[in-house]
Amino acid sequence: MDSQPIGVLLSQIGTPPEPTAKAVRRYLKRFLSDRRVIDTSPLIWQPILRGIVLRVRPKKSAVLYRYIWTEHGSPLHLHSRMQQKGLQKRLGSGFHVELGLAYSEPDVEQAIAAFEQAGITRIVILPMFPQYSSTTTATVYDSVSFAALGKRRADGPAAKRFVPALRFIDAYYDHPGYIEAMRQHLDKVMAAMPVKPDHVVLSFHGIPERYADTGDPYPEQCRETAGRLAEAMGWHEKEWTLSFQSRFGRERWVGPATMEVLHGLPTAGVRNPLVFSPGLVTDCLETLHELAVEGREVFAAAGGEADQYSVSPCLNADETWLDFLAELIRENAQGWSQSAAKSVPL
Repeated sequence: MDSQPIGVLLSQIGTPPEPTAKAVRRYLKRFLSDRRVIDTSPLIWQPILRGIVLRVRPKKSAVLYRYIWTEHGSPLHLHSRMQQKGLQKRLGSGFHVELGLAYSEPDVEQAIAAFEQAGITRIVILPMFPQYSSTTTATVYDSVSFAALGKRRADGPAAKRFVPALRFIDAYYDHPGYIEAMRQHLDKVMAAMPVKPDHVVLSFHGIPERYADTGDPYPEQCRETAGRLAEAMGWHEKEWTLSFQSRFGRERWVGPATMEVLHGLPTAGVRNPLVFSPGLVTDCLETLHELAVEGREVFAAAGGEADQYSVSPCLNADETWLDFLAELIRENAQGWSQSAAKSVPL
């Protein structure tokens, strides 16, 4: 059994396959129908989703996706594939790394099928979300569990007699390796800037405040991450701000809101802000357009100089970041295989 590779599932939320209204509509329907994301009763939410949201938002979002699209397709898909390739190289033949997206292809079900075809019976699941949230990490738990059991719904019939052993990697929001990877990444980003930033905004994806009030630890984990990163960077409290982005709907979300923070920077005397997203480890629409384009417009409209506004890339396939993830995977595979847990020279 020790000669059998260990499966590694690298999981992300997902992305439309193309920047068209039709493709975005399919993606949003799947994403926004998940009650982990929108927990409003389907009797109330589905008429709103189908009658309003999916009639208006896909066309608008498709325009934004076209702005960030690359010749190789979706940025999130491209960077995720690079992460997959980098981890496979580091982990070696003792591991088999697959990419599985929660709401688009290649999806989690396809990844589990690939493991089964390869005869893999032990799988380590790595959610690419350093901070746990019921809206992200838990969706991966659901998708993997249902796919491994051979059913798409919790009340569906069992279709598989054998279920692989699963190990879900816990949130790593305060792990020294994660913090160090961000520190080195930001050092390189700032060293390449013509002018040193005079303020850093650490922007995390937001969630409704009600979710936090009813038990989601995400905001507190974001604050812990931000505090540890600021300490590692040597910033004093006036040199950085934590914020939350991507508000959706009328419900109150955790704050402060990123766009409100950016709007207030010029008045506070900030001339050269740098925005970085510690929780989004793969560049996507939220970083490449919401932060880089819309954020710049907000900063400029408030009196700032647009060309002095900077956004750091996500960790993506950063070498130190992938080194950390590879070691995290090996730690979580301990006991399954002595040979697979050994380091692989690059």
